[in-house]
Amino acid sequence: MGFSQESGRMRGSASYICPVLSAKCWRLGMAALAWMALCLAAACAVDRSNFKTCEQSSFCKRQRSVKPGSSPYRALLESLQFSQDSMKLQLVNEVNKVPLLLELYGLQGNMTRIKINELSPLRPRYEVPDVLVRDPPTTWLAVTGRDENSVELSLGDSGHKLILTGKPFRMDLLQGRELVLSVNPRGLLHFEHLRHRKDSFSDKVSSSVGSLWDKIKSLFYREESKESAPEGGAAEEETKPALPGDQESSEKSTKSEEVSDGPDRADEELGSWEETFKTHTDSKPNGPTSVGLDFSLPGFEHVYGIPEHADNLRLRTTEGGDPYRLYNLDVFQYELYNPMALYGSVPLLLAHNTQRTLGIFWLNAAETWVDISSNTAGKTLFGKMLDYMQGGGETPQTDVRWMSESGIIDVFLLLGPAPTDVFRQYTALTGTQALPPLFAMAYHQSRWNYNDEEDVAAVDDGFDTHDIPCDVIWLDIEHTDGKRYFTWDPNKFSQPRNMLGRLAAKRRKMVSIVDPHIKVDSGYRVHNEIRSRGFYVKTKDGSDYEGWCWPGSSGYPDFTNPEMRAWWASMFSYDQYEASMENLYIWNDMNEPSVFNGPEVTMYKDALHEGSWEHRDLHNLYGFYVQMATAQGLEQRSGGLERPFVLSRAFFAGSQRYGAVWTGDNAAEWDHLKISIPMCLSLALAGISFCGADVGGFFKSPDVELLVRWYQVGAYQPFYRAHAHLDTVRREPWLFGEENKALIRAAVRQRYALLPYWYTTFYHSYRSGQPVMRPLWVEYPDDVTTFSIDDQFLIGNALLVHPVTEQGARGVQVYLPGKGEVWYDVHSHQKHHAPQTLYVPVIMSSIPAYQRGGSIVPRKERVRRSSDCMYRDPYTLYVALSPQGTAEGDLFIDDGHTYNFESKAQYLYRHFSFASNTLTARSADSKGVFESPAWIERVVILGAGKPAAVFLRQPGMADTRLDFQHEPETSVLTLRKPGVNIGADWSISLR
Repeated sequence: MGFSQESGRMRGSASYICPVLSAKCWRLGMAALAWMALCLAAACAVDRSNFKTCEQSSFCKRQRSVKPGSSPYRALLESLQFSQDSMKLQLVNEVNKVPLLLELYGLQGNMTRIKINELSPLRPRYEVPDVLVRDPPTTWLAVTGRDENSVELSLGDSGHKLILTGKPFRMDLLQGRELVLSVNPRGLLHFEHLRHRKDSFSDKVSSSVGSLWDKIKSLFYREESKESAPEGGAAEEETKPALPGDQESSEKSTKSEEVSDGPDRADEELGSWEETFKTHTDSKPNGPTSVGLDFSLPGFEHVYGIPEHADNLRLRTTEGGDPYRLYNLDVFQYELYNPMALYGSVPLLLAHNTQRTLGIFWLNAAETWVDISSNTAGKTLFGKMLDYMQGGGETPQTDVRWMSESGIIDVFLLLGPAPTDVFRQYTALTGTQALPPLFAMAYHQSRWNYNDEEDVAAVDDGFDTHDIPCDVIWLDIEHTDGKRYFTWDPNKFSQPRNMLGRLAAKRRKMVSIVDPHIKVDSGYRVHNEIRSRGFYVKTKDGSDYEGWCWPGSSGYPDFTNPEMRAWWASMFSYDQYEASMENLYIWNDMNEPSVFNGPEVTMYKDALHEGSWEHRDLHNLYGFYVQMATAQGLEQRSGGLERPFVLSRAFFAGSQRYGAVWTGDNAAEWDHLKISIPMCLSLALAGISFCGADVGGFFKSPDVELLVRWYQVGAYQPFYRAHAHLDTVRREPWLFGEENKALIRAAVRQRYALLPYWYTTFYHSYRSGQPVMRPLWVEYPDDVTTFSIDDQFLIGNALLVHPVTEQGARGVQVYLPGKGEVWYDVHSHQKHHAPQTLYVPVIMSSIPAYQRGGSIVPRKERVRRSSDCMYRDPYTLYVALSPQGTAEGDLFIDDGHTYNFESKAQYLYRHFSFASNTLTARSADSKGVFESPAWIERVVILGAGKPAAVFLRQPGMADTRLDFQHEPETSVLTLRKPGVNIGADWSISLR
């Protein structure tokens, strides 16, 4: 987010903050904020120097310095302990002798959990709470083989076996004779144990004496070598005398150099106990605590996930560059196609080939780096033996290495084997996408900032005047009283309840921003309550942590504290949030957290949270907890009846349970439009389906071609919001001429017509964890052509979209997958046989989209001013016939906004099928009961011949003849006004 010369203010990402911010500037109040903005006015993109590389991150550098080779870790097989569902044994680093505890659990649903912690740590190490929806149910384990250096385990009923090798420690997971995955195959397990610092007073004395003695010895050796060395110069080691303890010391030194994980190597390296980046110093009172582990995936070339990065869908190898970084940061005008960290982190990686799909879920909330390498020649001996045993030549292999700054190793292996299985497994752990209220899937209009209540009213009226549907108008930070959240500007927004009431009368909603930085102001009730209750994050010295953000000096509530979250949730009650109403929903921005004058524009890692945990341990959880508490507040204000809508910029694994996310502060550039597709696809693969990008780009002003194309792309992405920076020209859809207004209107109307399909697809995601927006390979897992495609995608399993994302494009290449399948152009209804790559000419109105043969898609084609206004309107069913003349689909209906579908089974779930020239409607779930006024207005059958007659049959009634129209050029049969209620059972026969 950007800087306004007009207002002298900054907005959103502050990663462009000048490198040095003096203590004096810190205390200058709001004038200092304006001064900083002025000094940054020339900045136009991310300043990469404000963010660490792996080389500048001491723990990443230490972890990466551990090279592949023989691991110093040995599994003590004699310590093995078994229960019905778990195995425990000790690992020992044979160099420093520190014992670790390995725990292995077989989990129901074809998953395995591996935990590694210190056996007896000096203090507890952080284990991530609240992300898993429950303790994962376990399944049985059994020892099926054993020798002096290995144990073979059977993992439940899945048919998987695990071979645990003692020395060097490694684990290999097999299905039959096929090696599926290896743990620590390259010996990169590196676990920095908690320790006492060696620079205590006694250690310093000892160290000083030792250093003096070393100098004396060194001088003595040099003198000896000068006297005794031959002219050619012999090695010192051959001539120096043996002093007491020297031989042992020399051996230890040599061993620590040869072995990658020396006894206390981390103690000796810069950055282990204190680290400085630019002007910021991290005190690191607990010393080096990082953990790392590697995995090999034989047979896999394509890996995905670990969002958020502005990169292609398929992850690249990181050899010769930085690893992918997972560390939630406020990044100004982020660069594309690199592994830099962005606003959110989901430590889930997926691997896919034609045989299976796997997932690795690394449950750690500290700063994390992920190295990816493609490896065939570098395979271990075990892998090469497996190739030989399986009778083939060398197969491709991907190696993945995870490195986190603190915590423990807690990793879940999701063994698929199908993509749908991996989604089910991951969401069984972290939860499925929350079912949003229907309005949240419609169109949202936002800007930093709508000026006042009159401006809001004018924008609201503009949508009606220009006949463009809109459900939500948004207010950014300027609507508050001096950046005090939960308040309204007394001059510009003096009658907020009246404003909300006017929107409600048109059945529209509003979203206001509530950020998690709180203005330090003794006259501000919210600040006073948080301070008096002790709910702020603390500094390492125990005082309230303060940083710089929009209000100036700001405190940061400790959302890791359940009591703080409960208090925050209570603030959204109607009697606490001034003038709030039922149609007001919330946007959490800046919740990485963003701290303008902090290291890397975020909080100091040695800040302290509830339980004395350091911020470094849980940084990536902060935004997750902010969104959690806000969503709970919106639920509680309605007594648990209404479903919340909360948009969050920061996120972690499990954030899908609480609302939507977006891709942050993008720019009005074609490449940013294009990257929005793989960014949202990556999030969808990692469980977060409710994703979108700022339509038009947040920074800069788009030309009309880019703006129109962005509206077209956004119409087919899950979250559909236009948003813009304060300094951009106003860009409401009607401001760019009649022709462009018509193009934008058409795109938005396509979105509204498909809302029944979007809602049903979100319902599937809520129930089963399947992504709403998905890559083609998810539905076509054995089609290698789909594995790297990220400029087109599927919505559910029935719609394929290839939006236009190139400037001046005259055509696009669309790949239609599926051997023996057909696809229908949703606009022209032309049928295309698959698989094929189709060149599609495009004009400015074109949004290439296709319905899959064999599917039935429900629509509402009477588009009105808002989704709620369409509630009673009739449905049209689009039946796209397969080559076999069949099709099926479904439709989920409830009230669109409450939890009654769960708590009272108030819903309809309908199933439609077409076979033998008969279309049938029946209940897909008899538990649901709901009365809907909507009815079937039309049935459009694609790929149909012309019947002699069409009859409607309903239980207990005589058959009714229906009017129809057939278009022979496109083989489209339209059945008019069946007139049956959407909840009724019926059939239509073509005779």
